[in-house]
Amino acid sequence: MAVSDPFATATVAVQDVHVRYRVPSTDTAERRRSNRLTRAARTVLGRQPMVIVRALAGISFVARSGEQIGIVGQNGSGKSTLLRIIAGLEKPARGQVLAESSPVLIGVNAALVPDLSGEQNVRLGCLAMGLSPEETALAVPDVIQLAGLGKSIYLPMKTYSSGMGSRLRFAIATAANPDILLIDEALATGDAAFKERSEVRMSKLRENAGTVFLVSHAAQTIEETCTRAIWLNHGRLILDGPAEDVALRYRKWAWAIAKDKPEEAKTIIEDALSEREDTFVKIEEPPGKFYTPRHVRGQRPKARADETESR
Repeated sequence: MAVSDPFATATVAVQDVHVRYRVPSTDTAERRRSNRLTRAARTVLGRQPMVIVRALAGISFVARSGEQIGIVGQNGSGKSTLLRIIAGLEKPARGQVLAESSPVLIGVNAALVPDLSGEQNVRLGCLAMGLSPEETALAVPDVIQLAGLGKSIYLPMKTYSSGMGSRLRFAIATAANPDILLIDEALATGDAAFKERSEVRMSKLRENAGTVFLVSHAAQTIEETCTRAIWLNHGRLILDGPAEDVALRYRKWAWAIAKDKPEEAKTIIEDALSEREDTFVKIEEPPGKFYTPRHVRGQRPKARADETESR
């Protein structure tokens, strides 16, 4: 694993994280695998058979202050799930995540109040992210300007189009200046002027944050903006290293998939896995750095994250 400075403060520790979802399936093979009584009950109740989907499988790494970490992978690889786990929005089936401070996930899915105006939602959103009333008062004009909704900012949210709502959510989310910043690629929305304003804002946020995670399909974006990258595929960590190297490997794999060369794509992944340095994260009790468990509310936030590596 590569880090900008191996002696820099550890800001996020991800320890053997597994995430699974139980979802309905219309696969007839799943129906046949069920016993007769179960099939009959599902028929009566009108329910589909359930299957287990593995979103993340044994993910471990340590992020440090000063790193900008890109997360690449195809759709369904677990990128957004990993961000939500780090942010504390989901609980893993196994493993844990500890953070030096509360990570802020910037995305377009923040829940706002439809009956309130955009301006009122801006104030509520800023307060919900932990800004003081004084900080909120200072942030509101900038948020409104970034959203660029004109007079519509004073109308109820329920009158907004989906694009207008996304722009407002993004603008609200960027009001804070977190130490640990999580950026989802789903941000790209709106016209050219809004995109330009949002890119300037994101650049400032990255400069101020201690650790940045950026999810993207675009390997070039990761190369240009990150110092380190993590490649996920079907919930597995394939490669963790310098952004340029990981982006190159991922690009070659994506090309092989696009050209319908599954054996070549398989070889690229196998080679990456064979060269990867496994990271074993061990959470120790004090004395040491104080961290906040992301998924255990009410516990005392005391733990220290150490890491060892082996081939």
